[in-house]
Amino acid sequence: MLGLWRSSLRSTKVARRIRPALGVFRAYHSTSDSVGLGVRLQSSDFTGAKSNIARSTWLMTMLGKEGRILEARKVFDEMGVRDEIAWTTLISAYIKCGFIEEARELFDRADAKRNVVTWTAMLGGYVKLGRIREAETLFDEMPHRNAVSWNTMIDGYAQNDQVDSALKLFESMPGRNVVSWNMIITALAQRGRIEEAKALFNQMPRRDVISWTAMVAGLSKSGMIDEARELFDRMPERNVVSWNAMITGYAQNKRSREALNLFERMPERDVPSWNTMITGLIHNGDIEKARDLFNEMPQRNVVSWTTMITGSWGRKASSSAYAHHGCGREAIILFNQMIELGFKPDDSSFVGLLSACSHAGLVEEGLEYFSRLVQDKSVQLKEDHFACLIDLCGRAGRLEEAFYWIEQVVDKPSACLWGALLAGCNYHGNAEIGKVAAEKLFELEPENAGTYLLLSNIYASTGKWRDAARVRLEMKEEGLKKQPGCSWIEVGNMFHVFVVADKSHCQKELIYFLLLDLHLKMKMKRSVQKDVDSADEDFLVA
Repeated sequence: MLGLWRSSLRSTKVARRIRPALGVFRAYHSTSDSVGLGVRLQSSDFTGAKSNIARSTWLMTMLGKEGRILEARKVFDEMGVRDEIAWTTLISAYIKCGFIEEARELFDRADAKRNVVTWTAMLGGYVKLGRIREAETLFDEMPHRNAVSWNTMIDGYAQNDQVDSALKLFESMPGRNVVSWNMIITALAQRGRIEEAKALFNQMPRRDVISWTAMVAGLSKSGMIDEARELFDRMPERNVVSWNAMITGYAQNKRSREALNLFERMPERDVPSWNTMITGLIHNGDIEKARDLFNEMPQRNVVSWTTMITGSWGRKASSSAYAHHGCGREAIILFNQMIELGFKPDDSSFVGLLSACSHAGLVEEGLEYFSRLVQDKSVQLKEDHFACLIDLCGRAGRLEEAFYWIEQVVDKPSACLWGALLAGCNYHGNAEIGKVAAEKLFELEPENAGTYLLLSNIYASTGKWRDAARVRLEMKEEGLKKQPGCSWIEVGNMFHVFVVADKSHCQKELIYFLLLDLHLKMKMKRSVQKDVDSADEDFLVA
């Protein structure tokens, strides 16, 4: 078999027949389970790789896709001649495997052969990691740029919430294509700058289905759902993503009936379509209908199950304790069914399950599932999982266990975890552990007045008045003040936050006018009620 594979590669003119050679390579790779690819690459087959740039580049591509970067580098180092494609291939492989510094070191070598694709690959690596300043510097140094280079930089700004920079770069771009327009319109629309997005959409020389869908999603997110529907109806062509965007818009704006009507009219549905509709029903509190739809699904994925697990408890947080407890059990049943049917839970599935156990007070069950999560090496433990665990133990008063997990298991505990533990100590009046948690928070967030207040409350609830006063005094000496309380309201899928005597809102004149009008009406109502009460008293006296 090895001889057949060698002879086939040697007889193949790579420039014209790289695909058939790939098929032979895969066939050999899949049938040989006694000799690894690394061993084969270190054999005499390297002679062919060294003498043929295209074949060596192809081998590096395959190894890079498999994450075998050291072997890819070996192929590169043993190449007699390298072209720009070979350099770009290895640099891209380093970036794909997360070795950005090694990629840059290779990129900066004096003998490096680079073209616009090489530069753009390096640029994309920085953008992917959110290292936008380095990306910006590299972009400015590029000797030549193509549309992909410009779009990569625009996307980098947009993904890092620098929309103004993205817009400025877009305006200076010499040859915009439809991808460039779609990127900037999406960035503006998703950040609430819908009027600017609409203006650019109207200026587009050519639109595709992505352009229309981006505007439908943006209008929906800004609460302009009827305008979104009008645009949806005008679309020259729609795909399943367009339908899903419109359904999501209805669901986000609490119009689940219209979302369901549109869902039933869809010419074709994929699994995300069903997931979108189920999520919308759950967000609107219709758990039973969501469950019915879930049962009707022709196919499901792990997102479908996770949505139902989270929804089975998440929308009934204000229910009675008995009903809430039952919802936690429902989440456990769904989770077990998912595993029995062969679906592999992901990190989000475990977050939903652990949260359900925490809110339902199912401590032992939650700890059991967390133990299974720790043993499951295929799911990476994240801070959200530990936050659920600390909340689970904190609600049940098992603060020593929560403290053990943070102190002994978690690598570099965050303020979020220590804050959850401190909240549990405040609820159960545990001053000893609360003091330790507060000290950790003082180190991580020295300017957070809330930590001082919680610790002071813990001391006060346990009768330690001197300690409570001392903590308050320390807060005052640090110049910290309690953040003012705020209230918020959701209107048209947007949240509006207010504090006392707030005058920062863009519609403050209208708001204060309505408040004054409401205040006058309340005074009139109270005055009338006083007259009625006075008349009742006179009648009783008489």
